Amino acid sequence: MAELDNCCSTQLIDGDGEFNVVGLGNFMRTTNFSNCGLSYAVVAVMGPQSSGKSTLLNHLFHTNFREMDAYRGRSQTTKGIWIAHCVGIEPFTIAMDLEGTDGRERGEDDTTFEKQSALFALAIADIVLINMWCHDIGREQAANKPLLKTVFQVMMRLFSPRKTTLLFVIRDKTKTPLEYLEPILREDIQKIWNVVSKPAAHKDAPLSEFFNVEVTALSSYEEKEEQFKEEVAELRQRFFNCISPGGLAGDRHGVVPASGFSFSAQQIWKVIKENRDLDLPAHKVMVSTVRCEEIANEKFDRLSSDVGWLALEEAVQSGSVSSFGRKLSNILETYFSEYDSEAIYFDEGVRNAKRKQLESKALDLVHPAYLNLLGHLRFKALEDLKSRLEQMLKEGEGFAAAAHACTKSCMLEFDQGCADAAIRQAKWDASKVREKLRRDIDAHISSVRNAKLSELFARYEEKLRRSLSEPVESLFDSAGRDTWASIRRLLTCETENAVSEFSTTISSFELDQPTMESMLQGLRDYARNLVMKKAKEQAGKILILMKDRFSTVFSHDSDLLPRVWTGKEDIKTITKHARTASLRLLAVMAAIRLDEKPDKIENILFSSLMEGTETSPDPLASSKWEEVPPENTLITPVQCKSLWRQFKAETEFTVTQAISAQEAYKRSNNWLPPPWAIAAMVILGFNEFMLLLRNPLYLMFLFVAFLISKAMWAQMDVPGQFQHGTLAGLISISSRFLPTVMNLLKRLAEEAQGHQTPVPPRQQSSVAFQSFRNQSQPNPTSSIPESSVSSNVSVSDSGIEYSSPNLTQRRSTKTPETELS
Repeated sequence: MAELDNCCSTQLIDGDGEFNVVGLGNFMRTTNFSNCGLSYAVVAVMGPQSSGKSTLLNHLFHTNFREMDAYRGRSQTTKGIWIAHCVGIEPFTIAMDLEGTDGRERGEDDTTFEKQSALFALAIADIVLINMWCHDIGREQAANKPLLKTVFQVMMRLFSPRKTTLLFVIRDKTKTPLEYLEPILREDIQKIWNVVSKPAAHKDAPLSEFFNVEVTALSSYEEKEEQFKEEVAELRQRFFNCISPGGLAGDRHGVVPASGFSFSAQQIWKVIKENRDLDLPAHKVMVSTVRCEEIANEKFDRLSSDVGWLALEEAVQSGSVSSFGRKLSNILETYFSEYDSEAIYFDEGVRNAKRKQLESKALDLVHPAYLNLLGHLRFKALEDLKSRLEQMLKEGEGFAAAAHACTKSCMLEFDQGCADAAIRQAKWDASKVREKLRRDIDAHISSVRNAKLSELFARYEEKLRRSLSEPVESLFDSAGRDTWASIRRLLTCETENAVSEFSTTISSFELDQPTMESMLQGLRDYARNLVMKKAKEQAGKILILMKDRFSTVFSHDSDLLPRVWTGKEDIKTITKHARTASLRLLAVMAAIRLDEKPDKIENILFSSLMEGTETSPDPLASSKWEEVPPENTLITPVQCKSLWRQFKAETEFTVTQAISAQEAYKRSNNWLPPPWAIAAMVILGFNEFMLLLRNPLYLMFLFVAFLISKAMWAQMDVPGQFQHGTLAGLISISSRFLPTVMNLLKRLAEEAQGHQTPVPPRQQSSVAFQSFRNQSQPNPTSSIPESSVSSNVSVSDSGIEYSSPNLTQRRSTKTPETELS
């Protein structure tokens, strides 16, 4: 009973021609038929109704098909087509029990299902059992004749039929030996084959091209049951390994793999029902296409939800994953191998095409993760290069050597990462990512190189600025005939020193010769431009510099001491000398002379402005200098002429002030009589002088008169009063004479009485001040101040005042006021 349960008898097609899809699916799952690949066989049985087909199958394959109950009469038992697992037969064998032919239930004319089922059996089965009665052999109208005609006719509807084994089972054999029955049967079969209409392509084809004909005979089941069973047991042995070479199953060319059996059977029955011819090779390709695609889709779906793959995909989102390629290759290989094992028995061309599609879809699925990993590897390699390069530069490594070492190390690291990320199933090219990494590395190295070179360049620019700026400015301030020669020497010396040091410093960058020459030239140009900039700055304030130069030369002597205008100085010569110095400064600043090209600027300026030489045309009535390029011109000739005119106008006042100071000095020292008058008084008064010497009383009187006069002189500040002029001095002295005499007499009287009248503070300070001046400054004009730009002379009530913008001193002589009591 257990064996009967294992056969899983299932109705495949019912009597109305409906295909049992669900039942076939259950049959395949229950019997594990899907995993058999091509290692299976299908055995179908055909024959007249009630000829014992089901009984034969049940005894031959241990199935449990329904058998006819002889006690209830002879009627149709099997309706449609049934299948069952042949228990104990290796390889896996399916028994197919077809509805009997020539049944009264379907009628004489209803042979449609009969032909459909026959065609289905020939398309599906490897072995077809033709069940027939022994006594029908040799009869012209025997029941097997319509059956054979049906088989042969429908066989022609298979465009490319495969070779099928027809095993004729002669039931209820008689005493006639099989060796006599078989020739007769084969002759009948050949006659039927000859008269059956065939396509033009197979018109002359022999029977053996389509069928392997086998004949066996069995005893009567009802009369000789034991002998029947023994013969069936012997026949059963022939079905073991029937698909091996030489076995009952003939041509295995068109066999569909077990996993595609359900779909193939459905499609074959559909085509048969639509009454279309069946092209078995095309059908095989179609089945292979559908099944291989189903298998490929199922493997792809499983890959998409694979835990290992999802973990890899998630991990690669956040960073690089070690052994990514090996892990992913193993996952892919698992599903590709499963596909190969399940699709191995399908059409090779279809199988390979679908496998390529599966590989393409699978690789498309995992490729973004691979690209993400390459992105992480590229980013990591670039960051490592940045940190390593910075560290090596800090340690004093040469830039080019450090860049080369870091680049080689990081590219090697990236290549190793790519090799680790590569999968066996694909030959993905990482060259584009590698090229991008190389471009990023080159860009970073170039950026760092440019930054370092810019920093070095700026450092040497600053060094040049410090070494040139103030010295050049100082040379311009003290401009002379050799100013530009000195500037050129300074520029050449400092520039070449800086260029030499800079060239040595950047040698570690291993720059190409044009680049290095360009940078060195840039440093030279910077130094030159710096000097030119300073020259332009100085030229912009040339008028101020000229006035300062004039003031310095005009207000100081050859020993650089402040000049005191005593009246002995030759102001005209001094003025000319000061203007010459200023004009030389203008000539120096008129043009940039860094190329050692001679020019006539100074000669033209001196001849036109200092000497006043009139020439036609005016050499200064031009906007450019001869032999001087426009870019080197700082002050044009016409501008020089205008500046000189303005300079003379603004320095004229200084000269005027100096002249005024001389005249004031002279006036302050002209209160004494002329020398000739003094000599005349000495000569004419010689007798009176001798008289005084002979008479001591006169001499004493004169001495007292001198003391009184001296006191009067000091009290009235006679020299100070005459500073305003002789007439003004006389008027002032006459108005102060009497008060001063009274004041002296009063003081003498008080001293004679033993006490002293207090002198007002103002008078005391005046007296003390006058006493101090009489002791320390006998010459009232010996300390007239020096004026650096101009001397201002002004007369006030208190005395004469000299002033200049740089140094001003006020000299005043005040006559104390006499207070009368």
